[in-house]
Amino acid sequence: MCFPFDAIVPELPERFQVIAGGAAGERLTLTSADGTEFSAYLAQADGPTGVVVLPDVRGLFRFYEQLAERFAAAGHPAIAIDYFGRTAGLDPRDEDFEWMPHVKQTTPENIALDVAAALQALGTERAITVGFCFGGAQSFMSATMGHAGLAGVVGFYGSLVSRPGGLQPDGTRWSIDRAPEAKVPVLGLFGGADENITPDQIAAFDAALPVEHEIHVYEGAPHSFFDRRQESYKDESQDAWERILGFITALEVPA
Repeated sequence: MCFPFDAIVPELPERFQVIAGGAAGERLTLTSADGTEFSAYLAQADGPTGVVVLPDVRGLFRFYEQLAERFAAAGHPAIAIDYFGRTAGLDPRDEDFEWMPHVKQTTPENIALDVAAALQALGTERAITVGFCFGGAQSFMSATMGHAGLAGVVGFYGSLVSRPGGLQPDGTRWSIDRAPEAKVPVLGLFGGADENITPDQIAAFDAALPVEHEIHVYEGAPHSFFDRRQESYKDESQDAWERILGFITALEVPA
């Protein structure tokens, strides 16, 4: 698991806040190209670059709705999506939701269909994906899918290999395997004390990317450090915000 159910998104750096008092959002239902209905949470803003938020293994819950609101408060319309419309339906879920059986039934290709629907719902000039843990892997793999309008991807401690018996026991090609096929810029943010994402994996991912990219490791930070309740990593969280929003700004500068 990545974030606990009661995690809180770190506050935006003040200089990026463009909507006074923050932004609000709404829950809605989207439909993928294969006819699947799935839940999403949209926070509107007027900026030209949107954000598709890809949650951890829990799927859509309040942390990711709040994250969409934070991006909107920075002027970037954002939509957070759920992965489990095919297997768990549309209803909101509580802390007791047994997510692993549903995670095991996902595929990167089906999630890509949902990302495509989210990009269409945003309707912005360009967009990025931002994912965490399992969602970080999905974000990295989104760089290989040829999505129309996708200008870059960001992954927080995205899993880089498929572990036997773990999230994808069928050996599905995962982030490192697909990295050479990336088509858009990549920003990868990792915790140096993350026991499940090792330095050799990060180095291999870095070396395999054929596109413009930045890989940053926060030494001493654990998995899931981006949580306001973890005061010890406040500086790392603020730096992560700076890097993501700077990444977006760079995409908006004409070549």
